[in-house]
Amino acid sequence: MPALSIFEKSIEMGKFDKSRTLSDGSMLTFKKVYPLDAVFDTPEDVPEDVKNNKRYAASSGFTVSEVAADVARDFGKIDILVHSLANGPEVTKPLLETSRKGYLAAASASSYSLVSLVQRFGPLMNPGGAVISLTYIASEKTIPGYGGGMSSAKAALESDTRVLAYEAGRKWGIRVNTISAGPLGSRAAKAIGFIGDMINYSMANAPLAEKELSALEVGAATAFMCSPLASAITGVTLYVDNGLHSVGVAGDSKCLERAAA
Repeated sequence: MPALSIFEKSIEMGKFDKSRTLSDGSMLTFKKVYPLDAVFDTPEDVPEDVKNNKRYAASSGFTVSEVAADVARDFGKIDILVHSLANGPEVTKPLLETSRKGYLAAASASSYSLVSLVQRFGPLMNPGGAVISLTYIASEKTIPGYGGGMSSAKAALESDTRVLAYEAGRKWGIRVNTISAGPLGSRAAKAIGFIGDMINYSMANAPLAEKELSALEVGAATAFMCSPLASAITGVTLYVDNGLHSVGVAGDSKCLERAAA
């Protein structure tokens, strides 16, 4: 919910104008923006302290089921569902220091939220529709500093992607995939605290060296995966990371320097 206010103010201030400018010079517009907190499935799930929180006071109908009902009322059917959200309140803590509450909060916001969204938006999607989410390579490899249960949440997200692809594909004829993006200097990534170092590491060691990954490249891959061009692709984790996932040993490792000497 705090992100909604940031988004709306950024739109008003023109911070996204460059990104919203289309090839013909016109500006992309949003038909409607809905408030959504994906950790709450129904109104009954919202605690009283949240209902009375000033961050939520100006909004109503922000649970997953309510937003799905609003979208159904306003638009009927949809073709694309993008899950681009994650939160780990203890992400800066090592896993050995992560509390049960922090771990479960990370899983709830970062992985179960996809299950909840597909449960409720799946019936609204046209056959051939596409669901896409964002994951990170910490799901399968150790990334020191990426803690708080977030690596576990991303692993669950990728596993759920495969299962949902099967179940939602059989039930509604829709596709479910996820994109494993490389290090990006986004607002969310900066919360981890060492994203700059990760970007430098990628530029030094990825097959496409000295090339910083851009959000546009991740967006382009997302557009492809949601388009009819990818109509036979489902249950996939697609790496968009300049090839970093394929590297087993850092080329700039000091141990390699000693071996060469």
